[in-house]
Amino acid sequence: MKASDRIRLRLDTAGSPHRANDNIADFIEDGELDELRQEVEVRMKEVLHALVIDTEHDHNTADTARRVAAMFVNEVFAGRYRPAPAVTTFPNVSRLDELMIVGPIAVRSACSHHLCPITGKVWIGVIPNAASDVIGLSKYARLCDWIMSRPQIQEEAVVMLADELERRIEPDGLMVVMEADHSCMQWRGVKDGQALMVNSVARGVFVHDAAPRREFLALIGRNTR
Repeated sequence: MKASDRIRLRLDTAGSPHRANDNIADFIEDGELDELRQEVEVRMKEVLHALVIDTEHDHNTADTARRVAAMFVNEVFAGRYRPAPAVTTFPNVSRLDELMIVGPIAVRSACSHHLCPITGKVWIGVIPNAASDVIGLSKYARLCDWIMSRPQIQEEAVVMLADELERRIEPDGLMVVMEADHSCMQWRGVKDGQALMVNSVARGVFVHDAAPRREFLALIGRNTR
């Protein structure tokens, strides 16, 4: 049985979803990720063959299937197959409860509709709870990368990121803003190279109090394009 079928069987048996932006690391056993990469390589060769590309005689595409498989499994979609990064928390000794902003964090993803690149920036605003833990600045970037390294649509990606951060740090307020270019808008369809998508998610005091929301948006406005 192929690695993909074994993994899928475990997921189905457990009733666990395996949509494009789900993390399935808990259902992958040692050695299976490399098997999966090899399987994707074989299937990618079939895609190139179906596109009538003679990979046997074209030096530019002779190794493309291997490269694409490694890119998808180990990099672009790694957030599906790798467990969450370790995030060390620290006691909020100073009982911080004022707005802090992290960003812009460069993010890269792929549109789940066309598998075209998405590149952009994320800003995270946090009002810590005086009694809850805090995390180091670099961990925000690591969590962003883990969430975004999957086939995504931007609207769902920011919600997933907000959910993950809220679960880990339990802040009084949380706001996430993402601004991104979508290659599916630039390479195909309308081929508009200027359009950007900006969306946000607000939680806690950012929902109920306009003042911190205005402060956050005003401060990040200095760095947006």
